[in-house]
Amino acid sequence: MVGIDKINFFTPNTYIDLETLASHRGVDPKKFTIGIGQSKMSVPTITQDTVSMAANAALPILTDDDRATIDLIIVGTETGVDQSKSCAAFVHDLLGIQPFAKAFEIKQACYGATAGLMTAIDYVLTHPGRKALVIGSDISKYGLSSSGEVTQGAGAVAMLISDAPRILEFDLPSVSLTKNIFDFWRPNYSDVAFVDGQFSNEAYINFFTTLWTEFSSRNSLTIEEVDAFCFHLPYTKMGKKALLPLLDTVDDDLKEALLSNYELSTTYSRNIGNIYTGSLYLSLISLLEHATTLIAGDRLVFFSYGSGAVGEMFSGQLVEGFADHLAQAEHAELLDQRISLTVDQYETIFKEELPKDDGHYHFTQEYDNAAIYLSEIKDHQRLYTIRD
Repeated sequence: MVGIDKINFFTPNTYIDLETLASHRGVDPKKFTIGIGQSKMSVPTITQDTVSMAANAALPILTDDDRATIDLIIVGTETGVDQSKSCAAFVHDLLGIQPFAKAFEIKQACYGATAGLMTAIDYVLTHPGRKALVIGSDISKYGLSSSGEVTQGAGAVAMLISDAPRILEFDLPSVSLTKNIFDFWRPNYSDVAFVDGQFSNEAYINFFTTLWTEFSSRNSLTIEEVDAFCFHLPYTKMGKKALLPLLDTVDDDLKEALLSNYELSTTYSRNIGNIYTGSLYLSLISLLEHATTLIAGDRLVFFSYGSGAVGEMFSGQLVEGFADHLAQAEHAELLDQRISLTVDQYETIFKEELPKDDGHYHFTQEYDNAAIYLSEIKDHQRLYTIRD
């Protein structure tokens, strides 16, 4: 047995309301809130980056016993802070994890955290009693007034993987799919991503359909044996586009149940935005914390997708008492206490950049109240502070 023992997300406490942004951009707000399916978008201040968000996601769920038994720290990201040093090395230090652990970073667009998860599963299966920490942390950034602006976001999801999981046990063998395509990419010389929007949508749907056909065939699994699907969500309408054709094959009751669970899985993404590698696992948290009909033994099927492109489908079953190990109240408070930015404030924060010249720089941000934040750059080294 191996699975998710603990799970948590973090997002910066500043956001822009997308109806406000739509009005400012001269766009019908329904295009954002209904057509795209997004309501709010997290906006990271300069003091919140991939490292600090990753550490903030993991900090609340780790005990001293966890820190002593974690052998593996993996951060999946496509917005790392260094071309050489991994975010995981920073996180290992910030969280005080035992020194004889491996720490590294994985990049493959939005698939990186899933690659980390599969590595962690293999490790825990062969090392009884030991644990792995897998984190997806990213800042999605396309540019002001760009076509992708409304699908930006920022956040991180941390998962503790163990052989005595209290939330979800992974079960059936997964299936992966790789194609060398250019639906979304970001060259080293660019601060923003390039995307072929229509092709990206088509690739995502094609990957889901192909993987479901192969996954269900290899595992002799019917859709009637699935209680919910969790999707990687660049925006909340994306997964629904892929799911609806599959639901044409089922009766009305099952279709209604699966669609209801899908909508519940999008709640947090709708109010945070695209967090790339953490997006699939944010949908899992959202589903578990909002669904009232799920019970132990229910099977969830996961669709992970990273442009470029790699996809994977896998499944797991909920563990008895899983609801006792969630943090719905804490997550509600995190989202409720965020600061709503004006468009001018949002654009000012968006344009702020870290210095590239040598020197010693200190950072303060009136909005950021996170436990861990980027406080200095000295001799080109990022230094973080943990609040008392």
